Amino acid sequence: MPLFEYHGLTKLGKNVRDTIDAENARAARLKLKKDGIFVIDLKDRTKQAKKKKGPRAVSSQKVNVHALSMMTRQLATLLKANVPLVESLTAVAEQVENQTLSEAVSDIKNMVNEGSTLHKAMGKYPKIFNKIYISMCEAGETSGTLDVILIRLAEFTESQDALTSKVRSAMMYPVLMFVVTTSLLMVLFVFVVPKIMTIFESSPELVLPWYTVMVFNASGFLVDWWHVILVGGALLIVIFFNWKNTKAGSEAWDAIVLQLPISGRITRTVAVSRFARTLATLLAGGVPMLNAMSIVRNVVDNEVLGKAIESARDNISEGESISGPLKKSGQFPPLVLHMISIGEKTGELETMLTQVSESYDFQVKTEVDGLASLLEPLMIVIMGCVIGLIVFSIMMPMFDLLNLGDKL
Repeated sequence: MPLFEYHGLTKLGKNVRDTIDAENARAARLKLKKDGIFVIDLKDRTKQAKKKKGPRAVSSQKVNVHALSMMTRQLATLLKANVPLVESLTAVAEQVENQTLSEAVSDIKNMVNEGSTLHKAMGKYPKIFNKIYISMCEAGETSGTLDVILIRLAEFTESQDALTSKVRSAMMYPVLMFVVTTSLLMVLFVFVVPKIMTIFESSPELVLPWYTVMVFNASGFLVDWWHVILVGGALLIVIFFNWKNTKAGSEAWDAIVLQLPISGRITRTVAVSRFARTLATLLAGGVPMLNAMSIVRNVVDNEVLGKAIESARDNISEGESISGPLKKSGQFPPLVLHMISIGEKTGELETMLTQVSESYDFQVKTEVDGLASLLEPLMIVIMGCVIGLIVFSIMMPMFDLLNLGDKL
């Protein structure tokens, strides 16, 4: 059902601006007239959104995690207060500031009002509501605990976003330093050093030290072959991503990443944390184990760990425990396996998985902070050493040239 944005006057002459659902503009005006509002301006908000976004539908638009989390909490609060689902969705659609999310919720409300279930209506927007979200809502609708499930979803979404933001923000400065250092060196080698080379070349009697010759050769190589380096680098990047997007390439690259000294350990820790928290959230929400394992398989974002989880799911369907198949894969830390095993025996698997995720979240934050604090001074030292070598390689022959001029 279209969403109309209106500007009108009440019987008391007060200006009002809001939105209203109606089948068409005429129906919208009739609704507003019954409410005692004289319409000054009426616009079809749905058509305007389509014009702005072009041919892409709202269902293909993504929504930031913060907006989704806020919407989820608002919906859970209304449902907990025993407000009917359709009315709750109507209120949330009007409250949400994100345009894409507001339109999606409004459309979902219309589908629910026409008899659809909430999770099926959300399935129309896979870019906004992922499989975890939809599966949790389905379990909540089935068990009659949708408000509780939505609160858990909001907490889960916020915790995952916080962890991702922590990793990104910690690595931002080292990456920025690397880009600045590389750019500065390119400027020195391509523009500054060649001009100084002409000064030394004008004095054939001057003998250049080996380190100066090395710097000049590097500069000459970059000046002569920069276009080849640029094209070759771009070509290698394209080839790499094409290879990585294949199934075999993805598995090989993910296996390499896990074997790297520092980043490999952090990658594994983040994946295990996601696995534990997602599985705990799904199981606590009433999602069956096999369905939960199928969803979690894609959450870890690593083909090697994903195959281990997929293999464990197949074994679980045959009656085995979770910890046994995961242990056979050799991809999960012993502590995780031990706590999962205890959780299965005591019947508190969700609690144990939550404790694992909290422990590994803390470990990731600690390791990322440590890595960032190590990389920052290391990048500064490397940058200083390289620039210092260039300056030293230029200044020493310059002094020799001045001394040679005094002798002459």
